[in-house]
Amino acid sequence: MSSLPAAKKGECFMSLVIGLTGGIASGKSTVAKMFTALDIPVIDADVIAREVVEPGEASYKKIIEVFGKDIVGADGSIDRPKLGSIIFSNEEKREQLNQIVHPAVRQRMLAKKETYTEQGEKCIVLDIPLLFEGKLASLADKTVVVFVDEATQLERLMERNQLREQEAMDRIKSQMPLAEKAKLADEVIDNNHSVEESKKQLFDLLKKWEVME
Repeated sequence: MSSLPAAKKGECFMSLVIGLTGGIASGKSTVAKMFTALDIPVIDADVIAREVVEPGEASYKKIIEVFGKDIVGADGSIDRPKLGSIIFSNEEKREQLNQIVHPAVRQRMLAKKETYTEQGEKCIVLDIPLLFEGKLASLADKTVVVFVDEATQLERLMERNQLREQEAMDRIKSQMPLAEKAKLADEVIDNNHSVEESKKQLFDLLKKWEVME
């Protein structure tokens, strides 16, 4: 697939901003890679979330203040599995972490989006797992949910992360149900079946929104 045309220098141009979301083990990352293969820039909130908690960052210092030095690994970085074990089963702790990380992530994502817009990109994707939970849908012109049913989600997560059923279910339940996200989204990509079927749904969507011909 060839690259999408960007705006010519000096041309007045508005990028279509797509908010992409899903749930753990729903296949959102696979769909994000499909956008990348089309030369559509993807701004990944998870990548940025890791950047803003690196040693020296303001969020890093605040997280240690709130959760204690026990979550710091031997190399000085935050031990993500240890922090995850605290927040997945404790909604209050999870919200505390979100209040620290989300503002920093949002600020950096907006800066990247502005850069791509200035470069004349026809379409920009904001890959945000907590798009609706974090009330970030307003950052996008259109929203897309990558959907699978809960049984498929559970099976894929257990296999991918080598988790026991209860461990996997705890992680799924820590997020808004995919069925609820689907109701809030402008469009849904059903990822219960093959990658090719999901790709066709994406291409049809981009044609509908006049991103692709």
